[in-house]
Amino acid sequence: MSEGAPAGARVHAAPAGVTLAPLAAIADGAARNFVLQLRAGRFHGFVVRRGDEVFGYVDRCPHAGLPLAQVLDDYLVAGHVRCSWHGALFVVEDGVCIAGPCVGARLAVWPVTVRDGLIVTG
Repeated sequence: MSEGAPAGARVHAAPAGVTLAPLAAIADGAARNFVLQLRAGRFHGFVVRRGDEVFGYVDRCPHAGLPLAQVLDDYLVAGHVRCSWHGALFVVEDGVCIAGPCVGARLAVWPVTVRDGLIVTG
C-alpha cells in the first residue's frame, strides 16, 4: 500500500492553476460541484456562475461541517446558495449567511477565475 492520505481524507484547500472546466459547462445562474483528488486527500468545492463571473466555495457548511448539497449540483435556491440540511442561505457574491442557524458566518472561499473561457483555480 502506498503512503499518502488516509482513504476518504478530505482537505479544505486546493492548489492554484488547476483548470476545472469551460465556463459554458455551467449554465448562467447555476452551480456545479468539483472534486479534486490531491495527494493529501480529496478537495470538494463548487462554483456558481453569474454571467461571465464565477464564485467558488469549499463545499462545507460553516454550521455543521457537512457538504451543502444532498443532491449533486443542487446548491442554489431563489438566487442564494442553500445548505440543504438546515436551510441556511448564503449570498453568492461573498458567502455570508443571511438566514438559518449560522447567520453572519461565511462559506470558505475557493478562489476561482475565468481565463480564456476556462474556469481556473486562483
